[in-house]
Amino acid sequence: MPAKRRLTAEDLYTLQLVEDPQLSPDGRRLAFVKVTHDKLGNQYRRHIWLTTLDGPAPRTRQFTFGPKSDTGPRWSPDGQTLAFVSARGERAQVHLIDLAGGEARPLTAMLNGAANPVWSPDGRRLAFVAPVSAEERQREDDGQDEPPPVDSLEARHRKEAAEHQEKLKADPRVITRLPYRTGAEYMDDRFTHLYVIDVPLAGAEGPAPKPRRLTEGDLNFSDMSWTADGRALISSQSLEPDYDPFFMSGVVRIPVPARGGQGRRRLERLTGAGNEYFAPAVSPDGKWIAALRRPEAGPLGHVSQLALLPATGRRQAAERAARDLAAGLDRSLESLVWAPDSRHVYFQASDEGEVGVYRANVEGAAEVERVVSGNRMVTGFSVDQAGHLAFTAATPTRPSDLYYVGAGGQAERQITDFNRKFLAEVEVARTEEVCYQAPDGRTIQGWLLKPVGFKAGQKAPLAVHMHGGPHLMWGPSTPGMWLEWQHHAARGYAVFFCNPRGATGYGDEFANAIHNDWGDHVMADILTGVDQVVGRGFIDTRRMVLTGGSYAGYMTAWIVAHDHRFACAWTQRGLYSLLSFFGTTDIPQLIEREFDMLPFDDIEKSWRQSPLAYVRSIQTPLAIEHQDQDYRCPVSEAEQLYAALKRLKRTVVMVRYPREGHEMSRGGEPRHRVDRLNRMVEWFDRYTRKKGREKSARAASRMQ
Repeated sequence: MPAKRRLTAEDLYTLQLVEDPQLSPDGRRLAFVKVTHDKLGNQYRRHIWLTTLDGPAPRTRQFTFGPKSDTGPRWSPDGQTLAFVSARGERAQVHLIDLAGGEARPLTAMLNGAANPVWSPDGRRLAFVAPVSAEERQREDDGQDEPPPVDSLEARHRKEAAEHQEKLKADPRVITRLPYRTGAEYMDDRFTHLYVIDVPLAGAEGPAPKPRRLTEGDLNFSDMSWTADGRALISSQSLEPDYDPFFMSGVVRIPVPARGGQGRRRLERLTGAGNEYFAPAVSPDGKWIAALRRPEAGPLGHVSQLALLPATGRRQAAERAARDLAAGLDRSLESLVWAPDSRHVYFQASDEGEVGVYRANVEGAAEVERVVSGNRMVTGFSVDQAGHLAFTAATPTRPSDLYYVGAGGQAERQITDFNRKFLAEVEVARTEEVCYQAPDGRTIQGWLLKPVGFKAGQKAPLAVHMHGGPHLMWGPSTPGMWLEWQHHAARGYAVFFCNPRGATGYGDEFANAIHNDWGDHVMADILTGVDQVVGRGFIDTRRMVLTGGSYAGYMTAWIVAHDHRFACAWTQRGLYSLLSFFGTTDIPQLIEREFDMLPFDDIEKSWRQSPLAYVRSIQTPLAIEHQDQDYRCPVSEAEQLYAALKRLKRTVVMVRYPREGHEMSRGGEPRHRVDRLNRMVEWFDRYTRKKGREKSARAASRMQ
């Protein structure tokens, strides 16, 4: 066999990923989204694919061919139609396509687009969400539908006029909310509301159905689930829309008019103060609501609980009767799916570097059962009416695949293998676990990749990676890091990463062990792991580098200010001053809850916990990567650190990416992602290769 080549950053364009698996109700078919990278267009392509499961072998084919992006496939209850979201026009809208094929047809034509379609139990209606302002809601209520344009010229003029008015709304921008920007954009005066639309009968002619808005006010709604009788929607609603809607939400019941009916009735709150609720889902028999919850006060590291509430009755009775179905698991949960017989709730949970699928018994008569396990990270799953399960997962050697497990313990089958040719060509570094004791005796789990082509007796440079969050978990299958770790190993670096205290996947106490202290103990956890790897005898300690993003950008700056063992470091989209971060981030509540204070009320504590306070101690050559439209950790954080180091005449460079937000390394423009991977390794090489070290030493002597 020909020798395999080394992986490159440009291999990003080759990778093909799968996401959002959806089994048809009868389990005969499986819809999912395939993601590819368009190098020429510098963008991603998403299309819906179908797999037929009722034959001797799965048969997979592309099902939609939208010019931009087709996502969110959802089966009608009879399994004959898919609803999905497609940006085939100016805005993403809900579309329908028959299983028999043919052209997809738009169901919605919302002014600002539509998303998250959810079928009613009888398949005759769809609920969805759409952003609308108070003015737009009033026009809807008044029935002020704009007549269709008479020709293409008028349509173009209307579009230009609307765009002009939208620009004027932000000139000047009047801000009354906190946060007032998120992702890579400023928030406008629109809130996400719930709508219901009648699904046209097959072959029906006439005007398109008109959607009915079910909700009112300057509030955001999400996570819809129909009641079994189709008479109401259960949703989560922001509780304080003017302040931090990301963390505060409760469960509400929203009455739905009968098909063809009009009017709105008052919604009913099912939960009160004390807990935040997310992702409510009604059981198929209509008796229960499963939802995720966690305390609305205190640190954000608390594990989420699986709360079971009665679907009938008012708030006081519902909350009093709520039970935690997974109390013994002590892990954070996500992605709730009911079993068809309403006896179990399926969910994902992070556990010591892995993400599996579990299920809890509604009666609480048995312990939580893990139904999908293994050294991998599940990224999505669904269950059909017979209890078959489909899921997408990444492994340490495969970035993304689709799997199927039959009911009753049938053997697992791998459905897709889109990266087979690529994986046959490249050398993939293997991962080994490294567990060790921190200085205070706490057990820390980490992993090590040796360089591609490494031979016994050699000495290798070491790249130390750290995860953000801080309440997050890495494992050897982490999808967003697979290419980066493999790229560094292919370029000759050993790679080490770990889950220090504060990480999820190890229980509530472990995650909250950093409450009021983000720096020193986490640093000790990480550096003890570095010592463990160095103790294996193959690391050149003169050639060690450090990197991390977001909270790990914080830790990168913190460590190089307190420890000088690294040849260089690359800090990514970090926060460096709690004082400035609080007033500029889209999650100001993070600091308030992690440190039990408003930063301006305890300036000494805020400054003591800020890496910028120790900037004079930073001697390590530092590259500061940031994104111009990052509103999670705003670019002003990078500017402060850069200016201080530059004024102190330290070795520093700032790399800024335009048009990008906090998620660039995982979902930014493909060209930027490739550039970042190459630029980072070039910075490491400058200080770890012989010529680079000699050049650096000469530069340092000139600065003395």
